[in-house]
Amino acid sequence: MLGALAAISFVAACSGVGISSSSDRVFFDGHYFRAKAKPVDKKVTPTEFTVVVNDVSASLDGAREAGRFEGTKFCIYNFGTSQILWKVGPDTDPQALSIVDDKLTFTGACQRP
Repeated sequence: MLGALAAISFVAACSGVGISSSSDRVFFDGHYFRAKAKPVDKKVTPTEFTVVVNDVSASLDGAREAGRFEGTKFCIYNFGTSQILWKVGPDTDPQALSIVDDKLTFTGACQRP
């Protein structure tokens, strides 16, 4: 699992994502986005989750990548995989995204290895 997180950090660094030297915050498109992933229902569908990204108005592209990153971390930590089947995710057409009160919500499912 540690190797997978290192790989995410490496990929993030290569894709223009920055990690602050003064903290563990990860920046996307020059902004820090508070994001949280959580399971929809641990008992019924443990692999299904939602990601909520705050302050999407700072940068839609950055918020999308922050959501991708948070979903990937969730799946690696809980299921040992970075494979996600997104229902609504970072590659969804902008007009089909769920943005309410400056919060972007993604839904997806971790694909078990």
